[in-house]
Amino acid sequence: MNAPIELTDEQIHKNMANAIRALSMDAVQKANSGHPGMPMGMADVATVLFSKFLRFDPKWPTWPGRDRFVLSAGHGSMLIYSLLHLTGYERPTMEDIKNFRQLHSPTAGHPEFGECPGVETTTGPLGQGLATSVGMAIAERLANKEFGGDLFDYHTYVIAGDGCLMEGVSQEAISLAGHLKLGKMVVLWDDNSISIDGKTDLSTSEDMHMRFEAAGWHVQSVDGHDEEAIETAIELAREDERPSLIACRTVIGFGAPNKQGTSATHGSPLGADEIAAARVELGWPHEPFVIPEDVLANWRKVGAAGAKLTASWKKKFDGLDAAKKADLERRLNKDLPAGFDKAIDDYKAKLAAEPQKVATRKASQMALEVINAVLPETIGGSADLTGSNLTLTKGMGAITADDFSGRYMYYGIREFEMCAAMNGIALSNMHIPYGGTFLVFTDYARPAIRLAALMKQRAIYVMTHDSIGLGEDGPTHQPIEHLASLRAMPNLNVFRPADVVETAECWALALKAKETPSILSLTRQNLPQLRAEFTTENLCAKGGYVLREATGGKPKVVLIGTGSEVEIAAKARDILEAEGIATRLVSMPSTELFDKQDAAYKASVLPADALKASIEAASTFGWQRYTGLDGVNIGIDSFGASAPAEQLYDHFGVTAEALVAAVKNKL
Repeated sequence: MNAPIELTDEQIHKNMANAIRALSMDAVQKANSGHPGMPMGMADVATVLFSKFLRFDPKWPTWPGRDRFVLSAGHGSMLIYSLLHLTGYERPTMEDIKNFRQLHSPTAGHPEFGECPGVETTTGPLGQGLATSVGMAIAERLANKEFGGDLFDYHTYVIAGDGCLMEGVSQEAISLAGHLKLGKMVVLWDDNSISIDGKTDLSTSEDMHMRFEAAGWHVQSVDGHDEEAIETAIELAREDERPSLIACRTVIGFGAPNKQGTSATHGSPLGADEIAAARVELGWPHEPFVIPEDVLANWRKVGAAGAKLTASWKKKFDGLDAAKKADLERRLNKDLPAGFDKAIDDYKAKLAAEPQKVATRKASQMALEVINAVLPETIGGSADLTGSNLTLTKGMGAITADDFSGRYMYYGIREFEMCAAMNGIALSNMHIPYGGTFLVFTDYARPAIRLAALMKQRAIYVMTHDSIGLGEDGPTHQPIEHLASLRAMPNLNVFRPADVVETAECWALALKAKETPSILSLTRQNLPQLRAEFTTENLCAKGGYVLREATGGKPKVVLIGTGSEVEIAAKARDILEAEGIATRLVSMPSTELFDKQDAAYKASVLPADALKASIEAASTFGWQRYTGLDGVNIGIDSFGASAPAEQLYDHFGVTAEALVAAVKNKL
């Protein structure tokens, strides 16, 4: 009987990489949709990374001490699906891979967080995986400083494509990472010089190496099909204190003899004939979706190696001081400290005793002074507007390249990267990030906010200067359509508090929303405290509530206001009441939470037989669903103007007098 043939390390590597290529081209072919080129081109790089460096355990996908792997070039999703299956994760199964891009399958067209264990973040829009990974690397440094290197000392590895590096957010990301010297971040660039339209020289000619070097990165170049060169490059990257870029020169669609190296392999199935030719070219004679036992065994051995790592980590975790261990467990479960509710109630009681007339941006800072004192995991920040957003509180300390013991990030003028990095921080479950800019600049950050909502991450956006009330900066800085468009986004809570008490309550709701990001829309101008009586009940929790009841019977008119316009609606109510018109005032800080209430509650707040009128210094779009076709909607359906705030409110007719006149005209 002949002895089994001993394979060389090179042959073992080749077979393991070809398993990725085969699964990728077969899955895309069966789906008749997808991107086979990138997985086939980067199979060698991924094989080296997973088999030689990546610290993970398929049996404990959420192990807090694991390395993070981010496929920023998310269109090549079959690369990560192949890796997860081959290394022994519960999902995707082979059946899942056969159902690539099909309804109810976890193998979506682009990797989605929460669908497959081992997918660390949702990627798809190019550049966002790279941008999010900066936050992951920041989270590691924060946890390392706070809980020690025995528990948190992991790397963040990113596979990025040419498209990721063309997107503007990539510049924000590499600039921030270089500034913070995130040495445990390694980007493996699929340097294949191909995009959908053809060769990348159609649209770009920059020196990518110099670009990264200028941002303070360690830069190397390797043959992306030479496993020894790849291994050496990753070793050198891990030894450098700077973030690292490894330019991996690859052939897109490697192994497809007639299409490799061309855009024909980028976003289309190879076709049956080319796949047959590729099997010959690669020396892979196996049927579609069949992985030989010896190849699968080698991959499963890679996955099984993680068990020792997690056992060692668990032993260190169990040896923690009891209080520290409990705090860590609480954070990982996204729970708030036991004293949180009492701290908020005590603060509200103080406000009842000592009313405050302040802008809600100041009210936010006042609430944060209380919150940050009892919640050690909050990480604040601002996109170069700290003094305007008022996101910094006492004793937070700046996070710098030399000191990660602080709790405040100076993100610079990088709104998109700030929110993407917040996603990366939130995904660690170790910290709760909040970051500020002007509400109008959610336009710069929207793609990251959208991914937070899609991934169900608790990120909190402190968006100040929320209306024409910001005044003289003019229409470029005055948000009009933003509230309506943000309210249209699924799984995003948009809070627009009316005073200092509502601001505290909205902060509490945002922090308790474990699976929903929140926007706090806050004023520049001072607002009176409308809530004078103390209650432990969070009235904002139902989204809308009766702030002032009609006198003398059921309401004939219901006025609905948000934020700074609740004060205006309160004045209008007083005028109408003085004229004998029974008028109720409703504050609606969150339409999302109000819409979630049962029909009986909504009807009790907005009775069908009353005339309903809304007022908000923003687009009237969407308010008709509360006021009806015959209701009144006071707002601004044009762009703003440059002038003092008081003049602008008069100019655009967002006043108590205008509201009263419109209501009386309808009665």
